[in-house]
Amino acid sequence: MKVPGEPPVRRKAVALRYDESKDQAPKILAKGAGHLADRIIEIARENGLQIYPDKDLVELLSKLDVNAEIPGHLYKAVAEVLAFVYRLNRGRQ
Repeated sequence: MKVPGEPPVRRKAVALRYDESKDQAPKILAKGAGHLADRIIEIARENGLQIYPDKDLVELLSKLDVNAEIPGHLYKAVAEVLAFVYRLNRGRQ
């Protein structure tokens, strides 16, 4: 339900990359809202990548620049996402 005077809700998406051999911390690979968010999600699905829906985390991560490392205060939240992805990937094997 739309509340009068509030802007419309737009979907947001943030893509993360973490390569243990290259990165000291996970990095923002892509981010966007609206149609760009839809495209990021579409590309992830096309490539068999996991999607972890967490509006609060996306809101925080979307404030970072593309290619920025995740700051220390978000490590725990991002670690939970990575653990989720690793568990799902192990289940596929």
